[in-house]
Amino acid sequence: MLGFVSLLMDISSEIIHSLLPVFMVTTLGASAFYVGLIEGVAEATALMVKVFSGTLSDYLGKRKGLAVAGYALGALSKPLFALAPGVGTVLAARLTDRIGKGMRGAPRDALVADIAPPHLRGAAFGLRQSLDTVGALLGPVIAIGLMYLWANDFRAVFWVAVIPGILSVLLLMIGVREPEPQGGVKRTNPIKWANLTRLGRPYWQVVAIGAVFTLARFSEAFLVLRAQQVGLPLYLAPVVLVAMNLVYALSAYPFGKLSDGLRHTTLLTWGLVVLVLADLVLALGTHWAVTLAGVALWGLHMGMTQGLLATMVADTAPNDLRGTAYGLFNLASGLALLVASVLAGLLWDRLGAAFTFYAGAAFCVATIALILLVAQPTAANDLTDSPELRHWRRKSPALAWLGPKPLPIR
Repeated sequence: MLGFVSLLMDISSEIIHSLLPVFMVTTLGASAFYVGLIEGVAEATALMVKVFSGTLSDYLGKRKGLAVAGYALGALSKPLFALAPGVGTVLAARLTDRIGKGMRGAPRDALVADIAPPHLRGAAFGLRQSLDTVGALLGPVIAIGLMYLWANDFRAVFWVAVIPGILSVLLLMIGVREPEPQGGVKRTNPIKWANLTRLGRPYWQVVAIGAVFTLARFSEAFLVLRAQQVGLPLYLAPVVLVAMNLVYALSAYPFGKLSDGLRHTTLLTWGLVVLVLADLVLALGTHWAVTLAGVALWGLHMGMTQGLLATMVADTAPNDLRGTAYGLFNLASGLALLVASVLAGLLWDRLGAAFTFYAGAAFCVATIALILLVAQPTAANDLTDSPELRHWRRKSPALAWLGPKPLPIR
């Protein structure tokens, strides 16, 4: 149900986001500077809200209410895009949408971790991520079709985006039941120093790995720019994101399921190797067909790693601090993404597109080195012998193969 909630909201959001820059420039007369400013302010707002929403969900011991509020804000923002007379209204709509995204992200991921049995967490996150990405794939496809049928009527297409947004909120309210909170747990301020120290070394290692990894994974806008640079016709520009999300959607669940029986750091390392290959293909390719091959590899690395990182956070954070853990992880990764995108733009302007992708490959190598440095087996950090997994092994003897194994960050 949570996967289909994400799917519907992503359809709604991507119908608009795939057209919004062109709408702002051609219909509202905005400059590229304003387009960048609005996107930057909106994403920064989402980052800040994610930390507080995750922390609040831990303090309240409830996830679903915050997730519903976040999805509702996202749905309510959609009509503003269709009605916008100028860039000011678009800014208000984007801020509302990103506040909603920030509110729902960490509580939703914590809710997935709360609902899924520990031995199936990788599959659960992979499934949710896969369905989310199906929505990100369908949104641009629907937008292209409607723009063709309705003679480039942006506002009419934006109104269609309202429908899946409302459906996602209704599905979450009706179709998802939150587990009862653990009895006898005293709720305290999650960001107190005493609580933050409970986010131990394995968790902060995951945060560090995620942040350095994100430096290698700058905005997908550069994939579109590269495809256009090597000859892809302008009207086919959305095909880049369609191709990436298609591979992402097809690979996220299988690799999530694979991660349940495989050391996490091994799979993450292979995901980074795939990203290095993608960067090299994108740097060296001189035809848009070759660039699409690099985009497909980029989507494969996303499917291998994004649900996996969410699983690693769940495995290394205490149950009552999962919302806070996801909020802090998202904040670190989001700030790294902003730095990566700014750096990618500077390299693109001053040294050329190829250097942008070479730099991404270099950060991949740095991340692999960090993984090899921190992921040394120690019995003290055995995640496969947690109380939750012992409970599930008692419940089903067939799960005895799950452990114990001395792995710090699996």
